[in-house]
Formats: sequence, C-alpha cells, structure tokens
Amino acid sequence: MNAHRIPASGPLPGRDESYWMATSPPTSLPPLSADTETDVVVVGGGIAGLSTAWELIRTGLRVVVLEADRIAAGVTGHTTAKVSALHGLVYERLLSTRGLDAARMYARSQQGAVERIAAVRDELDIDCAWERRPAFTYTTKPENRAALQTEASAAQDAGLDARYVEQTGLPFDVAGAVQVEGQAQFHPRTYLLALADDFRAHGGVIHERSRVTGLHEGTPCRVTTEAGYTVTARDVVVATHYPIFDRALLFARLSPRRELVVAAPLAAEQDPVGMYLTQDDSKRSVRTAPYGDDGRRLLIVTGESFTPGEGDPVAGFARLDAWMHAHFPVGDTAYRWAAQDNDVSDTVPMIGRYHPGARHIYIATGFGGWGMSGGVLAGQLLTRLVHGEEPPWTGLYDPRRLWSAVREAPALLKQQTDVARHFVGDRLTTTHVDTVADIAPGTGAVVRIDGSRCAVYRDEAGTAHAVSARCTHLGCLVAFNPAETAWECPCHGSRFATDGSVLQGPATKPLAPRKPTQ
Repeated sequence: MNAHRIPASGPLPGRDESYWMATSPPTSLPPLSADTETDVVVVGGGIAGLSTAWELIRTGLRVVVLEADRIAAGVTGHTTAKVSALHGLVYERLLSTRGLDAARMYARSQQGAVERIAAVRDELDIDCAWERRPAFTYTTKPENRAALQTEASAAQDAGLDARYVEQTGLPFDVAGAVQVEGQAQFHPRTYLLALADDFRAHGGVIHERSRVTGLHEGTPCRVTTEAGYTVTARDVVVATHYPIFDRALLFARLSPRRELVVAAPLAAEQDPVGMYLTQDDSKRSVRTAPYGDDGRRLLIVTGESFTPGEGDPVAGFARLDAWMHAHFPVGDTAYRWAAQDNDVSDTVPMIGRYHPGARHIYIATGFGGWGMSGGVLAGQLLTRLVHGEEPPWTGLYDPRRLWSAVREAPALLKQQTDVARHFVGDRLTTTHVDTVADIAPGTGAVVRIDGSRCAVYRDEAGTAHAVSARCTHLGCLVAFNPAETAWECPCHGSRFATDGSVLQGPATKPLAPRKPTQ
C-alpha cells in the first residue's frame, strides 16, 4: 500500500485507510522468480496497466504484468473513483488551444472509456457498486459564473450532454455549475480484481512484488526486476503512474500532486446524487458510495492539494474534515487517506509511444486526477497501437506531440523553477532541528550527520531510524510527511517508507541506510 498510517496518537479522526482497500480482499500473487518470454510485458498493476493487459490478452497476445507492490493497491486503490468525461474546465481550454476537433476527440474518447467500463462490468457480471450519476463542475463564487457558462457551451460543442445550471443536489447554494449526464461512479478495487481474475483465466500472468529497475529497448525488448530476473518481450507498456524511466524528458512536463480524502456516513435521503468538483477552497471533490446494509451512503470528499514533501497535510486533513462536517449532515468521520496524481503542462494525458525513436515501448501517464476514464482509455488506445492501428485521437494523447512553447511556457517554467528551488535551495536551508536528539517520537526531520544530510525518523518507542535524505531518482532532498509517516520528494513525487523502501516512483531504489548518531 502506498498510503501509510497516521499515528494513532494524532489529532485526526477516522480509520487511516482507503475505503476501497478496507472493503476488498487482499491479493498475494507470486513475484517473478525466473527469466521468461512473452509478447507484451506491462509494467504497473493499476487501472491503466490492468486495463491494457486485459484488452491485449483478449486479442490473443501473451501478456505478463509486473507490479512493484500489490495490484490495484497504489494510486488506483486510493482514488475517489469517479468515471467521467467532465474534467473541470478542460473543454474551453482545448477549444482555445487545439480547436474544436481536438475537444470533440477528447470528449468522445473519454466518454467511450466510461461506456467501456459499463460494458466490461456487464460482460463479466462484476459487482462493483456501479452507479450512473451526473457530474458537476461548480462554483460558489458569482465572479466565476461566466467561466462555467463558457465551459458548458464548450462541452456541448465537444459533444457531451452538458448544460449550465444554478441548482444542484448539494445542500448549499452554488453560483453556477456545468452538468453532464451519463457519467458514473464505482468501487475501483472490486472492478479491477475481477478484471485481473478474468485476465489470468485467459492465460495472463501477474507477478506482484516485482519492481522493474531496468529497460532495454530493442528487438526484442527486455525489462529487469530488482531481483535480477528478466522478461523478454516484443512490446513493453510502462504504466507506473509516474514514469520510472525518462527517455523523452517527460519529467519536465509532469507535476506531481497529492490530495487528501475524508469519508463519513450519510443518510440516504441526504445523498446529493451526483459527482461534484470545484476549485474553490483549495479544491473540493464530492461523491457518495453505498455504505453498509442499512441503505446509508458514504460521503467521500477530496481536496487540499499539495506537492509531495510540501505543505502541512495534518492541517490539511483537519481543514478538509471541518469543511465536510460544516457542509453536510454526516456522522463521525469513518476513513481518511491520500491520493497522488500527475498533471501535464498542456493538461492532456500522455498515452502512446514513449519517445520519438520508440517502436515497441509505450507509456500511459499524466491523468491529472482523472485516472479512471484515462486508464481505461489507455488500455483501448495502447492495444490498438500495439496492433499497428491508430484511432483518430492518437495524436491528441501522443507523448511525442509537439507542444506550443507559448501555450505551455508558464506551466513548464513553474515546474522547472520549483524543481530547481528544491534541488539547490533545500541544500542551502538550515533544518528546524540541529541534532537527532531534537526529533520527538513520532516525527521526522532532515539532519546533518557527519556532514551529510540524513532523513531521521524517531518511532513512538523512541528509536531513531536514519536513511539518506537524497532521493534516489535525481538527488533532491526528501521531506517528512507526518500525516502519512513517509519521506517525500518534492521534485518528482517519489515517496519512501521510514526504512527507506520505495512506496511510490519514479524512484526505483531505496534510500540508503545511515547510522542515526551525531
């Protein structure tokens, strides 16, 4: 699991676990223990990787999935699981930057992913709490009303069943909203575990606890795990959320973002009956899910976005929890967790061939918080590309696409400025503690030990645990996240446990151990 425990002594209420993880069975598939050959190897067992693997094996190819931890337990196991083609204010932006054809292709492909999940659910008879719901992008601020009116018109032009409204099912007034019908919500873990079972029933192979650390492009290609075993394949799909290999300078175009989630029971008659999103109040995302056997619902609220390694997630959890209780008649908070995603500088996911010279290496990344539709779309698109086909929206999502320097310059400049600030500035900044002795139980800090920066965590029993503070990806200094008891890299979003083991890439190697003495 990529979400680590908030200390039991902390001030935040609720069970510190994703609702999806808590209400679905664990998996235990064997790691790769010998060299093997296949037609396609998929690296990553989240919704993008498993959807791609399932689509591929249905075409008669041999497919092996390699997952660093447990399938559907990373980002996918900690999502809010909205399945929607309404992605904030994306359609007006696409119309103004890429034109009507691009906006229509985006809408058609994203809505197609919604319908693909519905079809697969029916075909495999998956009990995954699938519910059709309208999606809303709303604001409570009158000054933002015009932007939503423009977005509603753009979404209509793109082909969605969209309209501008000023009344919603929310228990508070909104200034305006874009409403799109025909969207859905579901339990992502139960859906994907059923997909994995069907994949294996058709001859597919899944290896968990098999972190990939090496990639050789060629004819054929080879991927190598940290245990030293190799899978040889004609084609490779890298679906690791953030790419673990950067062969197209994608790091310059991706910004990691972490968001907090709280959930509490809600009476059925209080259900807002829809999926809601606003950028007001540091973002708020709202949906419900079936909860228990008495007809109640679980209200799931997401928000308080921050770059990994920055901000104050403990305070963020408190703010988000307070907002939920202030706006909805919910019971005590039942669950809390955190999710992570990557934003692309031009806002469109990267799905396709990895780099200009790639012939058999494919990638899926940059879903910007919309990985449910994006991951399923990736499976459909990559399967056709592997077979030599190119659907009309191939160019829209192509990672090799040429982007406008003018259009992307602000986002690219901000991302690289932030990385440079951490890479250089963090080395010049004095930490808030001088010695290991200053670190209180249950907390962590970066401290100089024998002239080197070390990440030191003191557990509740008082024992100090030290590892190198340099992220093994590109060398930025990590920072401690007290809400999730983890070390995080603010440059590209890698996350590590207190013993240095990798929780989330792009890093593939652990933080080296150090002696916690001055």
